[in-house]
Amino acid sequence: MCQGGLTINTSQQEEINKRKQEIREKIWRILEERNIALFPRPVFGRIPNFIGSDIAAKKLSELSIFKKANVIFANPDSPQQHIRRIALEHDKVVIMATPRLRQGFLVLNPANIPRKLLKFASTIKGAFKLGRLTEDLSRYHIDLKIVGSVAVWNDGSRVGKGGGYSDIEFGILREFGWISEDTPVVTTVHDVQFHNNIPMTQHDVPIDIIVTPTKVLEVKRIYPKPKGIYWDEIPHEKIEQIPILKKMLRQKL
Repeated sequence: MCQGGLTINTSQQEEINKRKQEIREKIWRILEERNIALFPRPVFGRIPNFIGSDIAAKKLSELSIFKKANVIFANPDSPQQHIRRIALEHDKVVIMATPRLRQGFLVLNPANIPRKLLKFASTIKGAFKLGRLTEDLSRYHIDLKIVGSVAVWNDGSRVGKGGGYSDIEFGILREFGWISEDTPVVTTVHDVQFHNNIPMTQHDVPIDIIVTPTKVLEVKRIYPKPKGIYWDEIPHEKIEQIPILKKMLRQKL
């Protein structure tokens, strides 16, 4: 395995995983103790929803990269529902990964959704009812990727909730050429979700822009984006649980 291009062993990876979990626990605890967290609560184990997530979403929607985007790939978590709704209301195609990538991706085309149902379509339940399931995104050019985060820092480092699915989905998108090194990766978080010294390895997706309820930060990213799937870092049982990964691996062998 590699960390910033350097080979790391199993014990080093275990230490990195431990450090990431400590950071998650700290941020989740701060959000709960300061009553910044919103439904669903408790936020432990989640991409945390937070007070001001709607304000952060509005700030994001005012950025030129959002205005120019025609197709947005967004995470399905609660704090980013506002930006998914705004994107649909601005006639942008929104693509979401299904939970744990078990059913591939959901494509929401506002041209096919009644305007009064766009807010409902921005929820995971609504997306399953009003979106289209697919494993093939070749007809779309993804202009912007929005990710959820538990903690971030101004060097582009980020930690999610711990499942690794956001990194895997990014790797899939890179493998097929549906996303590139230049595609902006943006996250919305509360200001208390900043934490320094977040460890990053080659499969971790760094971010380009952090948006909070109070500011927009274009980070000086020091980490490269994953170039694809790092097969030796994904447990076999996880590959077996994700149909699109199983197909990709069969084609690779």
